[in-house]
Amino acid sequence: MPDARDRATRLVEAVLRDGDDCTWCRRRFARHVTPTTDHLVPKVKGGPSWLENEVAACRRCNRERGHLSPVDWLAECERRGRHPDRARVTRTLESLSRAIADRGGQRRARPYLAAQLRRLTDTTGGRAGGLSESG
Repeated sequence: MPDARDRATRLVEAVLRDGDDCTWCRRRFARHVTPTTDHLVPKVKGGPSWLENEVAACRRCNRERGHLSPVDWLAECERRGRHPDRARVTRTLESLSRAIADRGGQRRARPYLAAQLRRLTDTTGGRAGGLSESG
C-alpha cells in the first residue's frame, strides 16, 4: 500500500517529527542548509517512499551518503566528527519495520531492514525492533 502523501508533505512531516536539524550532521535547517528526505532503506534495496522510511537530512549529507547503509553512514559521520542522531535512525527503522508488518509487501526491503536493525543492536547493545528476514 503506497503512502498517499507527496514528497513535500512527507518532508514537512519528517521535520515536524524529528526536529529542525539534519539527522546525520545535526546542522540546523536554515536558508543555506535546506532539508531533504533521505530514505534509510534506499529505493534500490526496495525501500518504499513512506514517511516511516525517511528522515530529514541536509542536502550535503544526503548526497555524501550515496548508497551507504544507515549503520555504515552513522559510523562514517562519527569518524568525521559529526554527531548523528543514532536514536532517530533506530526509531525510524523500527517504525518502518512495524509499517511493513501492518501494510505487507516490501519483500526486497525486508532483509536489508532486518540486517540494519541487527547491526544497530550489535553496535549499541540496545534493543532494535525485529522484522525477520523471512517475514
